[in-house]
Amino acid sequence: MSDTSDHIPLTERFVGMVLYAPIALARTLPYRWRIPVAGWLTAHVLAPLAGYRRRVRDNLAHACPDLPAPERRRLMRAVPDNAGRNMMEMYSPEFREAARHLPVSGPGLPTLRAAREAGRPVVFVTGHFGNFNAARVAMIEQGFHMGGFYRPMKNRPFNRHYMAAMRSVSEPLFEQGRKGMTQMVRHLRSGGVVAVLNDLNAHDGVPLTFFGQPALTSLATAEMALKYDAPLIPVWGIRNPDGRSFHVVVEDEIAPSDAVTMTQEFNDRLEAQVRAHMDQWFWIHRRWKDGSGPLHDKRAEALAKMQNR
Repeated sequence: MSDTSDHIPLTERFVGMVLYAPIALARTLPYRWRIPVAGWLTAHVLAPLAGYRRRVRDNLAHACPDLPAPERRRLMRAVPDNAGRNMMEMYSPEFREAARHLPVSGPGLPTLRAAREAGRPVVFVTGHFGNFNAARVAMIEQGFHMGGFYRPMKNRPFNRHYMAAMRSVSEPLFEQGRKGMTQMVRHLRSGGVVAVLNDLNAHDGVPLTFFGQPALTSLATAEMALKYDAPLIPVWGIRNPDGRSFHVVVEDEIAPSDAVTMTQEFNDRLEAQVRAHMDQWFWIHRRWKDGSGPLHDKRAEALAKMQNR
């Protein structure tokens, strides 16, 4: 993504300044206040202006139509609050230091350690849930050299310091696109570990089920795991009730089969985590934007195979 200032219109620069303003303001505060203030500003100032509350409401109505009205109203505030905390934590050295010492548990740890001893690559798969950067730092501290696959921000001025903040958490980072994919594959082939957030609407994805509704989902993580003989392991950085600390859960490997079955298993596991912590998933995403998709027939064929086994 080119961000040469000569090619950035004033309106885009202004929007970048507006997006960064809450972060700049919160960064002046001590850490114990910085995180909740960033959450409050996002939930009570940015979210109403940007239409985030409306999008949370609409997504909940689509995916959880039976959710009681008081809980829906709570999530319309709590979800942007968690998003604001996430962003501010990425810009905070104190968060990165604390994340190095997080407790890590879960049934997937023996598989991870066995893969490391054998020199096998590993594909971590997760979503915009809790704070994945907490899991990222904690797993690196556990000895897993993890590369991350990311989608750059559309606003180029904001993306500059956003990327600098992401790199301060860990490297290497692979930008979405052909070049980034090539770099990530090279990293995997060398026995490296990659982490992919696989819960965005994917225009070239397959309409798998998420909260009982078709949601276009990329098969790339499962396809990489199968191609490079890498265990596909869900990992979650879950925010604790105090709002500032986390614990990391490493789940069992998703059993190798075919890419559709494995990706549906990921969707199911993510849904289980979200149902347990509804305010920690990014309900602001347009996750169910288009439930048909160009690969609908591929899913139908895969499901038919599963039923005939």
